[in-house]
Amino acid sequence: MTLADARARLPDLVALPHDSGADAALLDWLAAGATRWTPMAQALPPAGLVLDITGCAHLHGGEPALVDDVVRRLARIGLTGLPALGGTPQAALALAAFQVAEVDDLPAAAVPAPEAVQIALRRAGLKTVGDLRRRERKALVARFGGDFGARLAEILGEIDSHIVPLAAPAPVSAEQRFAVPLAASDAALAVIEGLAVRAGLELTRRGEGGRAFGVTLFRADGHVDRLAVETAAPVRDPKLLIRLLREKIGALADPLDPGFGYDLIRLDVAVTAPLAEVQLGLEGGDLGEGEVGALVDRLVARLGRGRVRRLVIADSHIPEQAAFDLAAAEAGASALPAPLPKEPPWRPLQLLDPPQPIDVVAEVPDGPPRRFRWRRRLHDVTLSEGPERIASEWWRRAAGEGRTRDYYRVEDAQGRRYWLFRHGLYERETIAPGWYLHGLFA
Repeated sequence: MTLADARARLPDLVALPHDSGADAALLDWLAAGATRWTPMAQALPPAGLVLDITGCAHLHGGEPALVDDVVRRLARIGLTGLPALGGTPQAALALAAFQVAEVDDLPAAAVPAPEAVQIALRRAGLKTVGDLRRRERKALVARFGGDFGARLAEILGEIDSHIVPLAAPAPVSAEQRFAVPLAASDAALAVIEGLAVRAGLELTRRGEGGRAFGVTLFRADGHVDRLAVETAAPVRDPKLLIRLLREKIGALADPLDPGFGYDLIRLDVAVTAPLAEVQLGLEGGDLGEGEVGALVDRLVARLGRGRVRRLVIADSHIPEQAAFDLAAAEAGASALPAPLPKEPPWRPLQLLDPPQPIDVVAEVPDGPPRRFRWRRRLHDVTLSEGPERIASEWWRRAAGEGRTRDYYRVEDAQGRRYWLFRHGLYERETIAPGWYLHGLFA
């Protein structure tokens, strides 16, 4: 009925505008909470929630007990759940929507189809899915289209369809349920440490370590708290994981609130990598690299994933493209080339982005610099080394773009060292090559 007619019957009726975004957010929140029963949970707007409970029902006392638990928890937060079990997601949704027990009892309207097709089905006397099942499939497809036949096959379970879960199941996972919810954060951390031990044993068996760990804490009132930590190198030490989680909890803007208590805690190792056993030398070995990795992990947990960066070597001969920074959790091991013994480094510690133009005086146009002006200060060159010629990428040269660079390492009268380059070959690429300061040595 119209809103005016409704208010005429119920003067105290409260009408609010429909907020589809809030509905979708609520459905996603419910799907996240539904992972307490199975990792395969998907939200299907406007009001559908599909759980693939294959292999999970026995953990909850069987299918009827699992369904009762779902409905009871929805009722606890003020929602009415209409459950149904089906062989495919489409069959389960249709059974739940029309509240019938068998697929054959579903109305033909349960098969998604345009209105014209639904009218044609009614005129043909095909009122239920059972009626459609008993008809020859080729005749149905010829009359109502191949898409209608595919949708019917999904409901009948003839097509093996799957859901798209919120997140892919973790390769290694451990969980603990409680008859009496935990109401203290310290007790929850003790449980997480026990789960880390169990996950570590599985990782050891697989010869792997974890790079990304996720902890999900399910509250008795339906709320879900999540914690995530990443490590620069594969690890499986439970004490290290707990230390990182404590750092993460300490950096949270909103502290963890157990509320009515946690009745389920799960630890997922979302990303794994090969990890061999550590072999120390006879004298005890050197764990310096491991200590640096542990420091990086603590900084990431405290400051955030994107706040700690690591330099990674790239496969490029162009200086400004030869290295880039990534989040420490994403960057793998990447060693900078070591300089020759008793030789200065070939590349400066600091690159200027972009290179800054300078005025240079040279004895000949294609010779080394003798004097240059940078930031209004004049520098007399006492020592120079070069040129180191670096050409542009071949595809740029083929298109007539990009110039050759001649780099010089120079030292001025005050002992400061700079990295200069002449942009363009004299009389071959340009008549007046420009000079630039690209880097500063320590």
